[in-house]
Amino acid sequence: MKKIFYGSAALCLTTFLAACGNDEAETNSSTKTEGVSGTIDFYTSQPDADAQGLVDAFKKQNPEVEISIFRSGTEEVVSKIQAENQGGDIQADVLLVADSVTFENFKAEELLLSYESPEAESIDDAFVDPDGTYAGTKIMATGMIVNTNKVTEMPDSWMALTDSSTKGQAVMPSPLYSGAAAYNLGVMTRQESLGWEFYESLKANDITITQGNGAVLESVATGEQNYGMIVDFLAARAINDGSPVELIYPKEGVPVITEPVGILANTENEEASKAFVDFILSEEGQQLASEQGYTPIREGVEAPEGLKTLDEMTILDAEAVELLETRNDDKARFGKIFGE
Repeated sequence: MKKIFYGSAALCLTTFLAACGNDEAETNSSTKTEGVSGTIDFYTSQPDADAQGLVDAFKKQNPEVEISIFRSGTEEVVSKIQAENQGGDIQADVLLVADSVTFENFKAEELLLSYESPEAESIDDAFVDPDGTYAGTKIMATGMIVNTNKVTEMPDSWMALTDSSTKGQAVMPSPLYSGAAAYNLGVMTRQESLGWEFYESLKANDITITQGNGAVLESVATGEQNYGMIVDFLAARAINDGSPVELIYPKEGVPVITEPVGILANTENEEASKAFVDFILSEEGQQLASEQGYTPIREGVEAPEGLKTLDEMTILDAEAVELLETRNDDKARFGKIFGE
């Protein structure tokens, strides 16, 4: 029996089931789809190396499928699909971007194919669209990254970024570029302990706005800035690679996204697209996600070292429907505050 831990955009997963018996092993061995071939276009906000690694692993099992990758920030990927839709010819077959709110928008526009992957049976219902238009692929929290060469006393609160002692020393990704940052904006401004006052205080404390999380990592790891807001897997990777940084999960809690995957309704290669989605959600695909440094979403696949599991986090939550309805207004208000 599956469990439902939350009814809105975020989550309260208390445990991943560890039982993965022979039946599951047999299911996972069938991720190779006989007779799948042709080409598909894969649009994603994943880092280039991770997207290519995912495609390469899939092609080892399905060598007759050619996959073209378009990679950018979630907001640019969304803009590209919307422009293609207005032109009457969406090129993407499979979409994998930051958050469920983005997919709810495309679902409302009837741009997504309903497909219930058999591999989704091993994923908590809370992370799978009940209409089958998308499913989460991993767990990604946003926390703080700190340069340990420049900072000796580690903060434990988001308020460290608004304190006068850190003025001009912090960096964050732009919600106008990053889907994760746009989701975080919606969630954090709806928290009583943070609200719009938090973002106004960030502006007053001269925080630097950059495009995506990768730029935040580079800025803090090189010492250009001392503090940053960042998705946890990037910080954990940097620590494992020897960068002088530390990952902090602030005591107020963290927003969490699931980087869902879905198939565009007008795909011309439905079978190959379904096979690709099946692989991403399969045990093999989720093991790859763990090896790439992400917390897997599939039950029974362990998280990599350095990342907290959901049951170890305090989750900041907000209603998905409200986030979808107000996303453009939220980004406009952010742009007005920061002059973007």
